[in-house]
Amino acid sequence: MSKAIYAPPRTALFLPASNERAIEKAKELKADMVILDLEDAVKAEDKERAREAVRAVEGFGDRPFGVRVNAKDSDHWKADLKAVKKSRATHVIVPKVETPDTITHAALYADRPVLAMIETAAGVMNVGPIASATGWGVEVAGLIVGTNDLAASLKLPAAAGRAQMALSLQLVVLAARARELWVLDGVFNRLDDPDGLAAECAEGRLLGFDGKSLIHPNQIDIARASFDPTEAELDDARTLVAAFTGGAERHKDAMIEEMHVDRAKALLARAGG
Repeated sequence: MSKAIYAPPRTALFLPASNERAIEKAKELKADMVILDLEDAVKAEDKERAREAVRAVEGFGDRPFGVRVNAKDSDHWKADLKAVKKSRATHVIVPKVETPDTITHAALYADRPVLAMIETAAGVMNVGPIASATGWGVEVAGLIVGTNDLAASLKLPAAAGRAQMALSLQLVVLAARARELWVLDGVFNRLDDPDGLAAECAEGRLLGFDGKSLIHPNQIDIARASFDPTEAELDDARTLVAAFTGGAERHKDAMIEEMHVDRAKALLARAGG
């Protein structure tokens, strides 16, 4: 399968692959990426029907379309990967990745770029080698933090929050940036807390995440707005690029150089100019 080049998604919406109505509705949603889930969101008795649905989906326009398979130690692992290979999915999402060989196997059987979910303490400790996985036909497209499972793996108390996972989150971002991969933040569980979602998205952007994984269509607009640069940021970037003449120089009471210009141009490119 030819592998198109996609911009890092600001919003990646998880949907149960067994929910035909939700899949049809997703064709009209504004999520940058749709991920059909064969793992946690699908009951054991519905797994095969969900795989059939994955094979039948024609796609979601020109957006990337991923499928999250069951974990490597699951009885569904190979059947899920074969379903992905026979589908029109652009990516395979692999949960609970802890070693590079999981990436190698997934890429081999699914013949798709891999988005590796980092959801355990072992995954965080090995995130560098995971991001650097290589082999014939192996392509790591990015990393996704699974914050719910990660909190459990770290044995954090129920009252713990993002601050207690800060080091783990930063290590995942570092590994992704070292390999120029996508990196997506974990889901936000509270569906009736838009202010909390906006705050967590803003924090994720400050940490360096490209976007956020989502679990409900109502979260799309908030997350997308949070990861889009503001008009003030765009104006500052345009002004900086226009003012730069080379070398190190003063601009608005700060010293700028080529690195600052490159960052400003990347911001403008992501926003479409």
